[in-house]
This record gives sequence, structure tokens and C-alpha cells, in this order.
Amino acid sequence: MATSSDDHLSDEHDHDHSHMVHHHRDVQGGTVRAAVFGVSDGLVSNVALIIGVAAADASDSSVLVAGVAGLLAGAASMASGEYVSVKAQSELIERELERERISIAEKPELESRELAAIYAKRGVDKTQARQMADAVMADPDVALEVHAREELGVDPNETGQPVTAAVSSFVAFSLGALVPLLPWFVTDGSGAVVASIMLGLLAAALVGVALAQFTGRSRFRTASRQVILGAGACLLTWLIGSALGATVT
Repeated sequence: MATSSDDHLSDEHDHDHSHMVHHHRDVQGGTVRAAVFGVSDGLVSNVALIIGVAAADASDSSVLVAGVAGLLAGAASMASGEYVSVKAQSELIERELERERISIAEKPELESRELAAIYAKRGVDKTQARQMADAVMADPDVALEVHAREELGVDPNETGQPVTAAVSSFVAFSLGALVPLLPWFVTDGSGAVVASIMLGLLAAALVGVALAQFTGRSRFRTASRQVILGAGACLLTWLIGSALGATVT
């Protein structure tokens, strides 16, 4: 009976422990960030552009051309900027990793002391800290990974994917920028303007909900923030477009 009771307690402990185990999302990867930023930027910038051009009393065809041009130019700009940014960061990390790799090979004692000092600064006993550092330094690959995390704050196996980030940014921006442009393919005039605004604000709210799902924040607050930003951009460009249209007239 004692054995059965112990097994039951052990099963309960394992069950409780399984509920305590949790997994973290990848918060350092650039692809998700580029996609979310791309959709939001494409949506806000193009709906503002469309409303601004329409407010200047431009023809319907001019609004459509401006919207398509804004989509293509913005998507290309976002993609190239994301590629250059991620590529530069990746090259910088690779350079630092190579310097660390050479130092580990040529000055293992110095690197071991540096690692031991890091552990000691975190409250580990100095003797134990040195033992831990020596154990890490026994394997060059492990040593490089640990030093990269402890000294550089990066994962040497994840230095960034510039092409993936650029493609993701291009597609995301295009999708966001296409939303307020859709009404102009099927209608025109004030009806298209109103439809662009409504679609833009609805899409902004959906982006906010998606962000809240990813970050764990309030859906209402995050969606409201996105809608307010989108509405503010529309109002600003409408005022500027109206003023420019009146001036030209």
C-alpha cells in the first residue's frame, strides 16, 4: 500500500510539474516583427495617402494611381530597409562571434576568468564560478555559445535572416496598403473615400487585436490605439490635402 501511495504522489507531482512547464515565444526573431510592422505601416500610410490625394479634389484615376504607387514604393522601401538592417546586424554579430572564437582558441585562460567573473557577479561562489567556467571552456563550441549569450547577449545560432525579413516585410506592407485601395477598383467619389476610411479603421482594429494576441496585452486597448493612430493620420492628410487643393484652385 505504501508503494502505491508513493507512486500516486509521484504521479501527482509529475502532473503538477507538467502544468508548471511553459514555453516562451521567440521575441528576438525579426520576421514576425517585420510582418506586423509592415502590415500596420502599409495600412496607415496608404489610407492616409489615398485620403490626402482625394481631399485635394484629384480625379478618381489619380487617386487610384497614387494608391498603387504608394503600395509599390512603400513595399519596396520597407523590404530594402529591412534587408539592410537585418543584414548589417547579422554581419556585426558574425564579426563579434569570430573575434570571440579566436579569443577562446588563443586566450582560453583569459576567457575562463571573464566567464567566472560574470558568474560571480551573479552571486555564485567564486570557487564554484571558476569550476563552472572551466567546465564550459572544455568544449570550444559550448564556450562560444555561452560567451555569446553572456557577453554579447545573442544566440550564435540565430543571427538573423535578411532575405526572409525583407520578403515578409514586402508582402505584409503590400497587404496592408491594398486594403484601403480596394474600393477604388469598384467605385469612386465620396463613396470610395468613405469605404477606404472604414476599411482602413477596421483593418487597423484587427491589427491591434492580432498584436494583443501576440503580446498578451488588452485587445481593446491595443485595437483602440491602432484605430486612433490610423484616424489621426487620415485626419492630418485630409486637412493637408484640402488645404493644397484650395490653394491650387
